[in-house]
Amino acid sequence: MSEYSKPLPEVTPDNQPFWDACKRHELSLQRCHDCGHLRLPSPICPQCLSMESGWVAASGRGKVFTWTVIHQRYHPGFAGELPYNVSIVELDEGPRLLTNIVGCSNEDLRIGMDVEAVFEDVTEEMTLPKFRPVP
Repeated sequence: MSEYSKPLPEVTPDNQPFWDACKRHELSLQRCHDCGHLRLPSPICPQCLSMESGWVAASGRGKVFTWTVIHQRYHPGFAGELPYNVSIVELDEGPRLLTNIVGCSNEDLRIGMDVEAVFEDVTEEMTLPKFRPVP
C-alpha cells in the first residue's frame, strides 16, 4: 500500500465500531435501544436523547441525496483527482452519509441514483466507505 496523503477521519471510542466494520468491508449503524432510531455514530440519540445504543448491519444500499463537484485543490492530497465529487448518500435505512461516488463520471451523477457501498482500503488501519451506481 502506498503512502496515503489525504486527511483521514478521527477514530474515537464512539465511532470505532463503525470504522471496524468498514475495515471488514461492511457498513454498520447505531440503533437506539430506547426508540429504535438508526443513526451514524453519535453518543446520543438525536430522536430521544438516549445514550443507550447498539450496532446493527446496514444493507450498504442507498440513493444519491445531493452532491457537488470540486474543481479547485484545497488540499495537496486531492490534486491528482480533480475534479472529484463530494456526495451525500441517503442509506436505505435512513441516515445520510458524506462520501464519494465512484465508478461513474461526475456528469452522470443524478439525485435519486441507486448506489451501493464499496470500500477503499487506504491504509493498514483505515478503510473508507464509498458508493458506486447499482448496475
